[in-house]
Amino acid sequence: MRHPASRHLLTLFVVACVACGTTVRSAFATELRMTPIVKAVQGVKESIVNIHGHKTISTASALGDAPRQVNGMGTGVIVDERGYIITNQHVVEGVRRIQVTLNGGTTYVAQLIAFDEKTDLALIKVDAEKPLPVITTGTSTDLMPGETVIAVGNAYGYENSVTRGIISALHRTVQVSDTQKYYDLIQTDASINPGNSGGPLLNIDGEMIGINVAVRVGAQGIGFAIPVDTVMDIASQLMSIQRLDQHWHGIAGETKYLDGIAYLQVNAVDPNSPASLCGVQAGDVITAIEDLEVCRMLDVERALLDRETGEEVSLKLKRGEGDEKSLSLVLQGQGGANQYVDAAWELLGIRVQSVPSNEFRSNNSRYRGGLRITAVKAYSPAARQQIRVGDVLVGMHEWETISVDNLEYILKSDIIAQKRPIKFYILRDNETYYGDIAVANYRVR
Repeated sequence: MRHPASRHLLTLFVVACVACGTTVRSAFATELRMTPIVKAVQGVKESIVNIHGHKTISTASALGDAPRQVNGMGTGVIVDERGYIITNQHVVEGVRRIQVTLNGGTTYVAQLIAFDEKTDLALIKVDAEKPLPVITTGTSTDLMPGETVIAVGNAYGYENSVTRGIISALHRTVQVSDTQKYYDLIQTDASINPGNSGGPLLNIDGEMIGINVAVRVGAQGIGFAIPVDTVMDIASQLMSIQRLDQHWHGIAGETKYLDGIAYLQVNAVDPNSPASLCGVQAGDVITAIEDLEVCRMLDVERALLDRETGEEVSLKLKRGEGDEKSLSLVLQGQGGANQYVDAAWELLGIRVQSVPSNEFRSNNSRYRGGLRITAVKAYSPAARQQIRVGDVLVGMHEWETISVDNLEYILKSDIIAQKRPIKFYILRDNETYYGDIAVANYRVR
């Protein structure tokens, strides 16, 4: 309680300040200005980056297709403190020099690590001098039409622009071009403009619930975002230790929610994998790896990234109603066929991992097995054939591709040695697609 005398003195102080032109900022006014939206933006601004670059496009003219340089811009979010950033694939596609500017103004040149054309997501990386802040993620499973959302991005080159709106609808399918169609998008009336692509859509708690991806041309107040749960699933594939480190853990998991709390439940464990050998079982809930809390498959990949073959890693999990268990997982390489996994990367532009046979049975597939595409190299033969992360390679030429051993046999064949295009067969959404893939210049030792 304020003393009456102090109230009189405060009044005199305010009058004196007004008389001399001094601005008065009371603690009460400042508190009112710190709205939930302000707090949400301040909480994530350090983990949002602006992306710039130049790309060459062809334009029709009387003399044919004339290439011209255009300025590209977009936004990204930091998903790992080592500098890994998720953005839209169309933001960085064709950009030779990807420039990333942090919130503080520091600019780096980023490397394109991998992308998924189907979802229009890409993983890029900058080499910063210190750990970078990671964006706070929510979930897209409980979104409600009408709830407040916030979009942050590099709109029309105006860096760190903030707009707000509501969720207008969920599960939208949007055709933006003859070659690009999006599924299960969040529709919002928060202003999303060119340059916002790859930036976060936030809820009122400051959690990322989507990645802004598209606007409806000619319409006002109609924008779209990729749900964050889809983003995080694709990010875990693009950032897998099998792709980046040629290591293997053997865990397949799914994020679930209990009373709004996310947790990672193990769905399957590959036989004879590091996870299987250390005692991880289907149904286990992984809570931590070393000092990183785990609630998504992306956390598993982040915790195991940049470690040495044979390194022992502490893993904590819960099984059933029992107490938390501590296990020691020992990282392994991908096996003796590593050189052929590397050769597939150099010759075709793909990295692969075996798909458990029970997964094929559960999907009613007529194939006996296959190799899941875990990464596609930019501008590679596979990328030109529109092969995507998540596709399953089930055959090449006249041979099945059930295991890496099958891949080894094919890569050592005369067809590869002669650098002839080879027919491939992939499984995507239980549909079979095929084509002829060229072979890059690379010697298989």
